[in-house]
Amino acid sequence: MDKIAGTWGGAFWVEFTSNPICLLKDWKKSDGKVAHLTMYGVPVKKVIRRIATLEEDLLVVVGGEKVPRQYYLESDFNVAIGDQPHSEVAALAIFLDRVTRGSWEEMPFKNARLRIIPSDKGKTVEQMSPKKKAF
Repeated sequence: MDKIAGTWGGAFWVEFTSNPICLLKDWKKSDGKVAHLTMYGVPVKKVIRRIATLEEDLLVVVGGEKVPRQYYLESDFNVAIGDQPHSEVAALAIFLDRVTRGSWEEMPFKNARLRIIPSDKGKTVEQMSPKKKAF
């Protein structure tokens, strides 16, 4: 992950845990909010404004097959990304697009070493100089 963040810029973290419910509860104890992406919750278009204006840090839980009931009970928002089975990665992408109102397309990648130049055919990649900022 450090290599990806170093090449493309931006800070992020991923945490692997053997007890995700504990992680979720600890997050809430620190005053964070939890959005659980599922196909059984409230439609994304009905809750996205509330979520987008939260001042608290947000933990996004991406539901999979046979999610234990406790996730639904512990989450502040059970957000339906469609009402049919779907890819967890697609659900996260749709949620992030909606919560940022599409502004992610304009966001700079700080400290990136590479930058993709939009093109209708082929790949154009620009090597960033240490002094040049991406986007």
